[in-house]
Amino acid sequence: MNILTTLVEKTQEAITQLYGLSDTNISFEQTNSKFDGDLTFVVFPYLKHSKKRPEDTAKEIGDYIFNKMKAIKSFNVVKGFLNIEFSDDYWLNVLQSRIDHGIQIPEIGVNKKIVVEYSSPNTNKPLHLGHIRNNVLGFSICQIFDAVGYDVVKNNLVNDRGIHICKSMVAYEKWGNNETPQSAGLKGDHLIGKYYVMFDQYYQKEVKDLISKGVDKDEAKEKSSLMMETRNMLQKWENGDQEVFTLWTKLNNWVYEGFESTYNRLGVNFDKIYYESNTYLLGKEIVQEGLDSGIFFKKEDGSIWIDLTPEGLDEKIVQRSDGTSVYITQDIGTADLKYQEFKMDKFVYVVGNEQDYHFKVLQLILKRLGKSYADGLYHLSYGMVDLPEGKMKSREGTVVDADELMDKVVATAKKQTEELGKTDGMSSKELDELYEVLGLGALKYYLLKVDAKKRMMYDPKESIDFQGNTAPFIQYTYTRIASLLRAADKVNFSLPITFHSIEKELIKQLNAYPEVITSAANNYNPSEVANAIYDLAKTFNKFYHELTILGELDSNTRSFRISLSKTVGETIKHGFGLLGIQVPERM
Repeated sequence: MNILTTLVEKTQEAITQLYGLSDTNISFEQTNSKFDGDLTFVVFPYLKHSKKRPEDTAKEIGDYIFNKMKAIKSFNVVKGFLNIEFSDDYWLNVLQSRIDHGIQIPEIGVNKKIVVEYSSPNTNKPLHLGHIRNNVLGFSICQIFDAVGYDVVKNNLVNDRGIHICKSMVAYEKWGNNETPQSAGLKGDHLIGKYYVMFDQYYQKEVKDLISKGVDKDEAKEKSSLMMETRNMLQKWENGDQEVFTLWTKLNNWVYEGFESTYNRLGVNFDKIYYESNTYLLGKEIVQEGLDSGIFFKKEDGSIWIDLTPEGLDEKIVQRSDGTSVYITQDIGTADLKYQEFKMDKFVYVVGNEQDYHFKVLQLILKRLGKSYADGLYHLSYGMVDLPEGKMKSREGTVVDADELMDKVVATAKKQTEELGKTDGMSSKELDELYEVLGLGALKYYLLKVDAKKRMMYDPKESIDFQGNTAPFIQYTYTRIASLLRAADKVNFSLPITFHSIEKELIKQLNAYPEVITSAANNYNPSEVANAIYDLAKTFNKFYHELTILGELDSNTRSFRISLSKTVGETIKHGFGLLGIQVPERM
């Protein structure tokens, strides 16, 4: 039985025996570093039952559990805080168990299926920094769900149709001159992105010219010849025009190839890919069913709506007056499609927080429709990524391109590594692989160490620093451990052994690691794993600098410290694996 579980049981037993109070919500927290102890219990909520001072109540409970648990070395009381300290033998046995059995993660998701939708790019432009945050967040949370026992389906819905896609198509048709990725020397997604930007440039010029002739701004946007051509092309596509469809297929295939290259380098993948061109009509039958049953209502112009004012929202359109779908219609349909295909217990959408309202509405509609899976919907809402120079804008071509950013962080990793002189004895191939691992690791970690809900500023130079809360610092710690193990002659130790407080701190962090993963899964938050691994690496470096390892004269102590180092290295590698980050064996 887990020591914390036993401690909670004995504390509840103490409160029941002493004060006649049962079924309370017992919880412990890490002891403040200013005081002795490993875990702390707050007794203030129980004073009205004990009818005693906080100090006396805490001492009574402490005496009871101390006499019931041999693993407790001592306890102390600070006002209403009961600080419990476990014995050295207990912590040494924790380490031995970890060495013998590896990382034991509670399987909270066993026999449950979860579908996670992430990436969801548009096929009119290449992926950019915002997409990178989406992809690394989606992939990492899938790794974490998998670690706690869920059957995970990684899902991507590609937005490959619509007015925005037709903008690139119109621009290519007018100014492309049969250019190809090969003739242009560009990845396919970059080539099509070029025409998306070109469209906007010409479109803005047209609108400006119309306004200068006295046309109202909104009317100018509608009367632009480019916009009318675009709407006409979309209508042709929806009517199955063969020429338009052929062009659409050719350009999209170029983009898919470009996306695949970016995904491969970023280290993310998918089990199932849906395409909007195949799903955009889904949901219309469900809307009709909802209309027939009175869940939806029709307005005079023929449009179909749902009234969500009882839930504190407003009325929401689910089908236009001309019978065409809106985004929510498609999402209703794809949610149902996913459930019919996977029968998942949860389905997670990794989408920016500008869509918070949309997913709240989607879940409410599914509940109104009586869909059994509605409660399993979760919007993993994340904040936007800003740059020191401001926001990114796709139409204006001011986004930070994903491929260029990856090149940049790898180049920065190379420069930083060479300046620090960490490349001795490595071949050019090994160095190229190292720079790739360091650069992409720095990028991913910088995006994942921040709570997903927070808006963040991305600084490429800061992300690659070998000091502080960065991937290169943690990766260098791992290579330090790997080097130490290559030089070690023995990794077994025998109990008992006396040990240093910093060694105890490492064991405590190793012991807490499985619960960190559980918490990260429950909170949909990879940053908990990232920061736990950073704390572990930071403590290890203190241990490495303050204590002798390979040079320790006592063979048992030396073996103990080598074993401890090895376990820390395994944990760093495991944690980075959950973040989708590699660790180098040499640096």
